[in-house]
Amino acid sequence: MGFLLIGLFIVLMFVGVPIAFVIGIVAVLGIFNIPYTPGMTVPMKMLNGLDSFVLLAVPLFILAANLMNSGKISEKMIDLALAIVGPIRGGLAHANILVSMMFAGVSGASQADTAGVGKILIPSMVKKGYDKETAVGVTAASSTVGVVIPPSIPMIIFAGLTNASVGALFLGGIVPGILIGLAMMVFVYILAVRKNFEKSARVEFKKFLKLLMETIPALFTVFIIIGGIVTGFFTATEAAAVASLYTLVISMFFYKTLKLKDLPKILVDTLALSSLSLFALATASALGELMSYYQLGTMAQEFFTNNIGSKGLFILIIIAFFLFVGTFMDAIPAMILFVPVILPTALQFGVDPIHLGLIVIITLAIGLVTPPYGLCLLLAAKIGKLSIERSFKAVMPYITIVVVVLLFIAFFPEIAFYVPKMINPSLF
Repeated sequence: MGFLLIGLFIVLMFVGVPIAFVIGIVAVLGIFNIPYTPGMTVPMKMLNGLDSFVLLAVPLFILAANLMNSGKISEKMIDLALAIVGPIRGGLAHANILVSMMFAGVSGASQADTAGVGKILIPSMVKKGYDKETAVGVTAASSTVGVVIPPSIPMIIFAGLTNASVGALFLGGIVPGILIGLAMMVFVYILAVRKNFEKSARVEFKKFLKLLMETIPALFTVFIIIGGIVTGFFTATEAAAVASLYTLVISMFFYKTLKLKDLPKILVDTLALSSLSLFALATASALGELMSYYQLGTMAQEFFTNNIGSKGLFILIIIAFFLFVGTFMDAIPAMILFVPVILPTALQFGVDPIHLGLIVIITLAIGLVTPPYGLCLLLAAKIGKLSIERSFKAVMPYITIVVVVLLFIAFFPEIAFYVPKMINPSLF
């Protein structure tokens, strides 16, 4: 029966059925074929998968991102980023990366970053003489830091699966996210010099100071979220709620770029985007029950124990596996399905759950720019009116950069944890 379900999974994926429905169909058929199993098992498991206070943070962080985009706060961040890195050769491309890092510190949603920043910067880059490949590639690739730099929705899900500290995961993502962003900037500079891309005039100090003062209220959201969670003042869900409320207030009353009439559309968009992730999570929870019945976790542990004697080799296999899974599955269902399977083996090899979380999340972030799933790549390609083939070719150098940083963090975790341990040693 197990092989038939695997075959069905592959066939449904091949014919283009959405991954959440593929998971749900396989879960329903598989569980219904288990003897003496009541028909209510699937919906019960789906509801149980969503019955978590921490999961409320998912729609709330998406709401914060949508409020930022609708309130044009992302435009303020773009202006500040241009003022900082604009005078460097390839300034618009550098600003694209820098604003993604800023946006990541507020929303935790890479797709919102691609949509919000891409709509502004991709046309601007093309207008300034950048080729479409560079504009689309930089936008899509830099969006991946959205799930690495805290806050991060996948980190919240991982913490719920493993009982790891959300605060520790958030702090642990700071150094890898910054390393990825800086490495991309180095590559962009080399590319800009070779292709003679533009650079902006240096902004006067008074104007820069004005931009900074205008942007500080938006950037303060980062301190509300990270500071509140790390100090224990907020839970992740409470921080997401406060961040959404704070973003709403500053958009309406400080920047005055958001009107009351805009809220229904923002809420509908938030519900639509949240439902995609949460429905996939629910069906993955049901399929996880089926995988438990077939004892896949025990089988995986026995396989690694009997055939893999090295912690380093185990980490490489996990990276390769999630690189493959990320090409056709969103991070949330991928973690729901497979993290419980690999976690016991990881602990047996002495891999800390926080370290495992960073490896899994950074690896799955690459899936955001790899077809056929690659949501960030698809969004950027659509905005830039570029084919998926040319877009993927453009993003390949950035994927290489992320993989190099990932391997660095995987085998030298003390570098990722050095700063977090200084900030709050009790979390590690």
